[in-house]
Amino acid sequence: MKNMSLFSQILLLIPKSLFKKLVKKHNAEYRSKGFSSWEQLVSMLFCQFAQAASLREITHGLQSCEGKLSHLGIDAPSRSTLANANKVRSWKLYKELFDELLKTVSSEFKSETRNFNFSQKLYSIDSSTIDLCLNVFSWAKYRTTKGAIKLHVRLDHDGYLPDFLLVTDGKTSDVSAAWEYPYDAGTISVFDRGYSDFKLFQHITDQLAFFVTRLKSNAKYKVVEELAMPTKHDPDLISDSIIKLTGQGADEAYSGNLRLICSTDTEGRDIRFLTNNFELDVETISNIYRERSKIELFFKEIKQNLKVKTFVGTSENAVMIQIYTALITILLLKYLKMKSTFKWSMSNLAALIRMNLFTHKSLGYVPFSCGKF
Repeated sequence: MKNMSLFSQILLLIPKSLFKKLVKKHNAEYRSKGFSSWEQLVSMLFCQFAQAASLREITHGLQSCEGKLSHLGIDAPSRSTLANANKVRSWKLYKELFDELLKTVSSEFKSETRNFNFSQKLYSIDSSTIDLCLNVFSWAKYRTTKGAIKLHVRLDHDGYLPDFLLVTDGKTSDVSAAWEYPYDAGTISVFDRGYSDFKLFQHITDQLAFFVTRLKSNAKYKVVEELAMPTKHDPDLISDSIIKLTGQGADEAYSGNLRLICSTDTEGRDIRFLTNNFELDVETISNIYRERSKIELFFKEIKQNLKVKTFVGTSENAVMIQIYTALITILLLKYLKMKSTFKWSMSNLAALIRMNLFTHKSLGYVPFSCGKF
């Protein structure tokens, strides 16, 4: 690998056989006019790794390295060719590539990245709004003079990988999107008060799954039983009780009991954690909610290190392609970070690769186990 650029080595992490299979499945190269899906993928990954701000920067950046593109298996595209491909070639190809790579990357991460000793899968759910200019992105109308899209993400805390993504218009509420997530039996989902919906709580409970959230300040309930606090516990934890929701229509929306844990934050303000899990100890429930901050860090990572705040195309299809190639990039970066013997931060690793994208130096990573492809 010493005779290959860093970019070439990173692309080896994407199994060509898998990609060709997906291209055939989606009939992605129908009337492709000589510009392959692989060339489009490499161009858009270059956009992410190099932080290219426009189609012109992508094409000129690749053209300036013409002598080094043979290892990438592409020729530098023209601006119009890449623009047309992003407009007409379905983004679903890149979504499925992301899903397949996620399965492979997830298997490489060890559970030791977790901060808890329980066996259940832990997920954080949240969304982030990306503002768009309504005059340019007319399909993304949010308000009268403003456009926006929303990224709804479920983060797997084994490796802190995004394992489920939903992209909606900016008007879609978090609660509406939350119904689209899978809630497998035994899993724990943590989310903030923006997802407070008693019918959603019942839906999760019916799937034999668990949730941890914060109770809204205006929620009405009655205490069914006060639970004993452990002898040794965090002094910020005040009480642990079983409650019954009593607000208007609450009994029809959620039929069972819930668990309410009261605590205080560093400034002495009351915090009330709500969950349908009666087995985990009170400190674990409290720490699970605090672990939700990892999804906020994830959004910060992708916005700082990837191109998801500004777009090189204006059509809905082009935006979706850029979002999914950004997610593919974050999977590759997290894999390289995990395999690195040096403890890079994500921002330092992304900057290192960006400044040395065509440098011929071995990354020294262990490739994916891709035998199934």
